[in-house]
Amino acid sequence: MKIILASGSPRRKELLAQAGYDFVIEVSDADENIQADSPGTLVEELSHRKAGAVAKQHMAAAAGAAAPGQEMYTIIGADTVVAVDGRVLGKPDGEEGAVEMLRSLSGRTHQVYTGVSLLLLEEGRLVAEEKFHVCTDVTMREISDEEIRWYVSTGEPMDKAGAYGIQGKAAVFISGIHGDYYNVVGLPLCETVSRLRRMWKEKDIHE
Repeated sequence: MKIILASGSPRRKELLAQAGYDFVIEVSDADENIQADSPGTLVEELSHRKAGAVAKQHMAAAAGAAAPGQEMYTIIGADTVVAVDGRVLGKPDGEEGAVEMLRSLSGRTHQVYTGVSLLLLEEGRLVAEEKFHVCTDVTMREISDEEIRWYVSTGEPMDKAGAYGIQGKAAVFISGIHGDYYNVVGLPLCETVSRLRRMWKEKDIHE
């Protein structure tokens, strides 16, 4: 069994390693411009596109081989967004965008959604797949403009949904959390591992 993480996120890499898995990273080139009815549907679809793009590469390679390989692959795709008042916040498009995002979250409770897709390939064929999402409520204290400008100047918000990283310097802004902390970091470990083990058990695969 080979595990592939279809994400270049260093946070997801750290979390999957923390769970004790050996894996390789293959960043997908999936189109992330989509519309969805809800944040949960959006992150599920984005995670599936990421995992699916990597899966297609391996299926194409197997189809072009002289003989099908015996390897099995589990591909994990994930995507995270922040939502406040029904508005989805992805990664900021610049420093001023990050400032505006943080202002909109200051003194309020927002939701963090992470979608995860699990694809199982055997001999170049897709034999099982599953996608789901987890939502966590996060409350920020009131943040002054001076604090926001300082935080944005560190550069930390620029590659993160909602313009903050709960595991980094923004931890001092968080006054409460309800739900899975690791979901906010970028990968809901408990749910992901539970579903991986169930998928493997159904296919009689041992960890």
